[in-house]
Amino acid sequence: SYADYFNDNVDEDALTYLILANRLIHELSPGAMTVAEDMSGLPGLAAPLSQGGYGFDYRLAMGVPDYWIRLIENVPDERWSVGEMYYELTNHRTDERTIGYVESHDQALVGDKTVSCRLMGPEMYDHMAKRSSSPIIDRGMALHKMIRLATIATAGAGYLNFMGNEFGHPEWIDFPREGNDWSYQYARRQWHLLDDPDLRYHELADFDREMIALCRGEDWLQQPFPAKVYESQQDHVLALSRCGCLFVFNFHPAVSHEDYAVPMAPGDYRIVLTTDDVRYGGFGRMDASLNYRAQGHEPSPGESTLKLYLPSRTAAVLKRH
Repeated sequence: SYADYFNDNVDEDALTYLILANRLIHELSPGAMTVAEDMSGLPGLAAPLSQGGYGFDYRLAMGVPDYWIRLIENVPDERWSVGEMYYELTNHRTDERTIGYVESHDQALVGDKTVSCRLMGPEMYDHMAKRSSSPIIDRGMALHKMIRLATIATAGAGYLNFMGNEFGHPEWIDFPREGNDWSYQYARRQWHLLDDPDLRYHELADFDREMIALCRGEDWLQQPFPAKVYESQQDHVLALSRCGCLFVFNFHPAVSHEDYAVPMAPGDYRIVLTTDDVRYGGFGRMDASLNYRAQGHEPSPGESTLKLYLPSRTAAVLKRH
């Protein structure tokens, strides 16, 4: 509770230091940006000094990457809860600007695993070639894109990539130290993987590039919270709306939904991004050239819906035109 943050055990000198440091930084360099990395969830850390806060411009949503790890490591795909997912990804305060992210050094440093490695494991070393076939790689590629799209779609005011996350880097980062006999083996990023046209890494990077460009073009992060449009735990479907874009996720590991009705304002819509595009390592099951019309249907003609084909383990962004 909030009482845990404001009592006699608080180190007021430490908090005063943070206030003074932020004030000094912004007075000396008005264009500077400070980001708080704080797992405690201290209220007001990223609130303005004028409002009684500590003056950081942003705070990292540190619970989000930990949530993805718990989900990937501990919960079978068929038990993923889209309701819980929406709650965890949007669980941030309205008065503070937060940055959403899938992973950072906390998850990929000193012998830990990257998200891509958690999803695909040793298969990454043998089956990331385009000529190879592996259901484990197909699952990992699909979920890696969906996880990133869900994170940026719900991010508070910023989105963070981390050194190779954008193309599914297979290894952690580990700097030379006594514990690894001063080895440089993992003190690197393998950028050559991204440049090899025969490997699938560039497909993940191409998706990331288009996702970031669409986020910027549509100003998704200017709206603090996405609106939940639809949720079905049984179907594993989650639909969100943000800045005029509709995000639809089908996390079902096996079932594809035909003519799936999603509530939306009347009008014509087109797919502007889909995780299943063959350019991004998908199977091309969603036709981005089609026009989707939201209109009323029996027995409730006054309620307009979009009828969509939602292949398993795919997500799409639609925009009215």
